[in-house]
Amino acid sequence: MAELAWAAAIEQQFHLTTACCPADARMAWIHRASERKVLALYRATRIHSGPIPSPWWLRAVASGRLRCRDDGFRAEDRIHALLTKRPGWEYVPWAADGESGYWEFTPSEHGVSGHHIPTTVLLTDRHDGWIDVLAAHSGSPPEPVAVAGITELRRLAGEFEALR
Repeated sequence: MAELAWAAAIEQQFHLTTACCPADARMAWIHRASERKVLALYRATRIHSGPIPSPWWLRAVASGRLRCRDDGFRAEDRIHALLTKRPGWEYVPWAADGESGYWEFTPSEHGVSGHHIPTTVLLTDRHDGWIDVLAAHSGSPPEPVAVAGITELRRLAGEFEALR
């Protein structure tokens, strides 16, 4: 039953292709319910199921490395504000079940070496900068580049855009 409750908790209430920004994609129960209840259900489900589909910010809050869900939302919104002011970046709301969306640099999709997957910025709980960048590629994804926060992303954005 825990898995069923969790599946309902992460289910979006509309078709994600209509989301133009991270805030538009925050329609599941985990985004709206009290943070205390979300964490309780997350932890109870993990006890019974091991790793479960969940957004980066929830894993970071549950581990005690991110103060609260709103801090995660602010990080998503700040990245969106930065990247969408730059030509070529698009927000992609349809990530894996329970995951947050990401941003793609569409000019890198068909780069010099025939890439099919564009340079991608996504949020992660694997380090405390919360931002990973995947270079444009085809086939297996490259190792993600850990970015130490929005200030470093702003500084390195041009270099990431040149990864074609």
